[in-house]
Amino acid sequence: MLLKEYVLISFAAVTLTQAIPWRVKCPNVCVCEIKPWFTPRSMYQEAPTVDCNDFLMTQVPANLPEGTQTLLLQSNRIAKIEPGELEHLVNLTELDLSQNSFSQIEDFSLKNMNNLLVLHLEENQLTELSGGGLSALRNLQELYLNHNRLNSISAGAFSGLVNLLRLHLNSNKLRTIKSEWFGTLPSLEILMIGENAVEIIEDLNFKPLINLKSLVLSGMSLKEISDNALEGLDNLESISFYDNKLPKVPKMALRRVPDLKFLDLNKNPIQRIQQGDFTDMLHLKELGINNMEELISIDKFALDNLPELTKLEMTNNPKLSYVHPSAFRLIPQMETLMLNNNALSALYRKTIESLSKLQEISIHSNPIRCDCVIRWVNTNENRIRFIEPQSTFCVDPPEFKRQNLRDVPFREMTDRCLPLISSEAFPSQLATEIEESLALHCRAFAEPDPDIYWVTPSGEKLLASSAAGKYRVRPEGTLEISNITTSEAGLYTCVAHNLVGADMKSVTIKVSGFYPNNNENIQLFVQEMEAHHIVLSWIITSNIISSNVTWSRTMSNSSLNSGFTARIPAGVHMYNLTHLEPLAEYVICVHVSYIHLHYRISCIRIRTKEANLATGSSEIRLQFLITLTACAFFVATSVLCLCGLVSTRQKVQVEHSSLALCMQKNLSISLHGIYPPFVKHWEHNNSGKTIAVEVQSTPLGPSNDNLCEAN
Repeated sequence: MLLKEYVLISFAAVTLTQAIPWRVKCPNVCVCEIKPWFTPRSMYQEAPTVDCNDFLMTQVPANLPEGTQTLLLQSNRIAKIEPGELEHLVNLTELDLSQNSFSQIEDFSLKNMNNLLVLHLEENQLTELSGGGLSALRNLQELYLNHNRLNSISAGAFSGLVNLLRLHLNSNKLRTIKSEWFGTLPSLEILMIGENAVEIIEDLNFKPLINLKSLVLSGMSLKEISDNALEGLDNLESISFYDNKLPKVPKMALRRVPDLKFLDLNKNPIQRIQQGDFTDMLHLKELGINNMEELISIDKFALDNLPELTKLEMTNNPKLSYVHPSAFRLIPQMETLMLNNNALSALYRKTIESLSKLQEISIHSNPIRCDCVIRWVNTNENRIRFIEPQSTFCVDPPEFKRQNLRDVPFREMTDRCLPLISSEAFPSQLATEIEESLALHCRAFAEPDPDIYWVTPSGEKLLASSAAGKYRVRPEGTLEISNITTSEAGLYTCVAHNLVGADMKSVTIKVSGFYPNNNENIQLFVQEMEAHHIVLSWIITSNIISSNVTWSRTMSNSSLNSGFTARIPAGVHMYNLTHLEPLAEYVICVHVSYIHLHYRISCIRIRTKEANLATGSSEIRLQFLITLTACAFFVATSVLCLCGLVSTRQKVQVEHSSLALCMQKNLSISLHGIYPPFVKHWEHNNSGKTIAVEVQSTPLGPSNDNLCEAN
């Protein structure tokens, strides 16, 4: 940041000043002029300049004017500077030897240059820096060694450079950073060492740089910043981690930098900004969290106690779909919040209200859902200015699609709305390997705030803030699976629900190419039965997309009256049917939809108790097992079929096509001689190939021959 400002100021000043001729004997092909020039400390001068750039010369030109202050030899083929060639230029303040053919520091003879402040050696073929090669340049303030092939730097390479302010080592072949390089650079203020293949910043790497103000570590391969990597940088004001591979915010390292003002974390594969990532950075003014391909959410108290933060940029994050309502705490000076070009469907009122001095915000180019969560945009009393409001449109619901956010009649809406899980929260399919770990981040906007839980492939329900075996669900909705085996392969479903309703999103996970072929069965149980209610539960042996419970009363003529339907969230396997009539017969079915776009239906027929019948406290648990069988049912001209002798819990096989036809056409199955009816449970699926029927006689009726009649 400091270097950027310096360059902009210098460029602006230079463009306002014209070069004038310098009346000296000038070498052939070179141009001699008086040009504006700024020292590394931004002091303006008019410098006699000899410009010999871009002539492909192989040696330093002869007869350079003695009064030369700036010598430009860029883009030539010079490979060596002989002793004496430049020693007469005692006023030289800047020497540009970039884009030449130097391969080692010993190729330079730079003695008697006590006034040299800036040396350009970028874009040469230097592979190493040996000790003492630059020790004669005691007043040098800026050194450019970037875009070379440096893979080795000796401990004394920068000895003698006690006044060096800026060092450019970026874009080389370095694989480690060593603190011994910097022991002789007590005045260094800016270090640019990015674009080197360094994966780890180790403890105390920069400790000798006690006056460092700006550190640029961009474009490297950084995966880890050790906790004490920035120890000793008490004066550091700006740091850039742009374009690295950091999986999380290096919060422990940043706590060693008490005066940090500008932090650039852009373009890193960080998935979550979590509580404590930036806590108590008391002087931080600007924070960049942009261009993060994997960023999903800004969690509760992710930015906490930042009393001087004035600008936060979180833009161009294609998966950023959630900002917690309490993401910001104790940020009294925030003026600018940039949230454009993300995957946000909404932003909570509470989030905005926590920023008392917010002046401007950008939320354009997001898939905004125009419901009650975002209704605050029309009620902020013009306190906040929206950046590019003409580009802020609704995506949902359909009646407001493509409508400008400011034109939506939010005042007419209720203050409650359904949860919505972003389509960007996690993919629909994932592949992982055995013994790896996985984190699935599920977030949802809603009013009131939704609760989140997960359903495993076996149908187990995992609540937030819970742990079971290899599973752990974080409070904000992240499911963590550790040490994965093929047993954890399958379908996982996230469910977000509140008082209004629920939303769900599923992901199939393959482990080392394995995905289970589940035996998709449904087992029904009557947990409790009284005169006016029945508590039904069921076991499903694999995960599902959705399920419904339907029930209808059987009328006196054995037909079914109009039924009722209840939508059941994934992971819920129990339902209480209420407002039933006593001594009435009901058909209750569970409808299940699977990820493979097929479904199953499992039903039972049951009669409620008498209203005045004492039931006691014992729980009735009747399990009706599902049996899928091939059936042989002979259909003649008569519609009657002899079902045979049926004893207690004896199963009867019938042809599924006739029985299923009765069910599908809402026809009754008349069962004679048994009370309650002897068909207790049947199942069919959408393939039309199998059906199960279970029968049971009771002490209330005979167990002799019984006829079932398909009407």
